[in-house]
Amino acid sequence: MSYENLTGRTAVIAGAASGMGEATALLLARNGARVALLARRLDRLQTLAAKIEAEGGVALPVPVDVTDSESVQAAAAQVHAAFGTVDLLVNSAGVMLPNPITAGREDEWLRMLNTNVAGRLRLIRAFTGDLLAAADAGRTADLVNISSIGAHVPFPTYAVYGATQAAITQLSATLRTELGPRRVRVTNIEPGLTDTELGTHIDNAELSGQLDGMFGALEALTADDIADLIAFTTSRPARVNLRQAVILPTQQA
Repeated sequence: MSYENLTGRTAVIAGAASGMGEATALLLARNGARVALLARRLDRLQTLAAKIEAEGGVALPVPVDVTDSESVQAAAAQVHAAFGTVDLLVNSAGVMLPNPITAGREDEWLRMLNTNVAGRLRLIRAFTGDLLAAADAGRTADLVNISSIGAHVPFPTYAVYGATQAAITQLSATLRTELGPRRVRVTNIEPGLTDTELGTHIDNAELSGQLDGMFGALEALTADDIADLIAFTTSRPARVNLRQAVILPTQQA
């Protein structure tokens, strides 16, 4: 599918080193958007940028730690110096660290809260001014937050992860009331089982095995499926806000 309205857009993709972020950056670039690639792993970003540029696109690799405010501010300054005003932000950086609440893994709780919630807030703070300026100038402006079906479907041992995803879903809904009247679209996407690196960080052999079993039993979504939805959503006419999308594998729906 072609997404002609993406031509000339300037996008920031957080979490671009792998998975949904990487796939989204590739697809947006292939359809004419300039893409700033944000993530911790600079080597992965440089490889992705080289691939985009080899295909004729424009990409800027920017290392960032979303858990650190100064790092996010420095990344935003680098993006602005290279590209000017951003009109599309995709917030896809996140971690999933399930464990029973009785395990008391405060280290995991804080990491998820700081990455999945506070990290996304830092990025929103860094680029909301750009989105408003773009909208004021008559351009299409989009904020896309990726949460999870876990935002409203409870899964045992995923309590804290689910809470962070519910926070993003609610944040998106409330931001829509603030930014929508000013012509900035806010979209929240809640994927189900998706084949990405997210499950590789699990520090529990039993839970990791359970997740592998799900992948064996169901045909999961791919990162490209999520990228396709993001490209479709952000290429609609500026008057159209697809405010929330739940996207699931057919066998999980």
